[in-house]
Amino acid sequence: MEEKLFTIGQAAEYLGVSLNTLRRWDESGKLVAIKKDGGTHRYYREKDLEIFASNLMKFATEWIEDGVEFPGTFYCATSSIFNARLTKLEYALMQRPEFKKLYSLITLITGEIGDNSFAHNIGKWPDTAGIFFGYDLEKRVVVLADRGVGILETLRRVRPELPSHVAAVEVAFTEFISGRAPEKRGNGLKLVREVVIDHPFNLFYTSGDAEVRMKGSNKVFRVTRGERLVRGCLAKIEF
Repeated sequence: MEEKLFTIGQAAEYLGVSLNTLRRWDESGKLVAIKKDGGTHRYYREKDLEIFASNLMKFATEWIEDGVEFPGTFYCATSSIFNARLTKLEYALMQRPEFKKLYSLITLITGEIGDNSFAHNIGKWPDTAGIFFGYDLEKRVVVLADRGVGILETLRRVRPELPSHVAAVEVAFTEFISGRAPEKRGNGLKLVREVVIDHPFNLFYTSGDAEVRMKGSNKVFRVTRGERLVRGCLAKIEF
């Protein structure tokens, strides 16, 4: 049975990008189309689109490091859009029996990390406002990222003595910080740490050159210095 092909218009709608973006991706080899009718029309296999859209960490990392374009379905320009999509994630999790005991906690820590990005950057986005927010329930992963000012610059507004990204991220995950921009859910990263420690989640979080890696059954919280400098924040939740 012949595999169904998407037209370029259908593929653009599927990924949430423009026709010109798909043409650029085809010409650069990033997402190659099937050419028909003498090469004048582009078509896409559904499986190819699924595989392309599933590489969440690659999209998020390339975006925060170099501003590389990614499928618009993952972009939340405002906190209202983010919270609407967060509700969709919660509903999708609730439909899956394997997530019955965890869906509320997955939603909680995802919401804390996303809201934290918006709260840190209110009126101070260096270029692109908003966050990357993608998830894959088959792979059991959520990825969030922002091209904001990062944890260190944010906390130095109230703790100017902080010496490094590592110190700032440790404070963000362990201390209650007053005098910060208002956050709906309070000092969110502290709650994220507590939930991840007590439940079967893995967390990778980075800002600047500071990295948090909490993984396995005997997780401990530790902030280390990474090899690269990341603008804004990037998080990966595995469940």
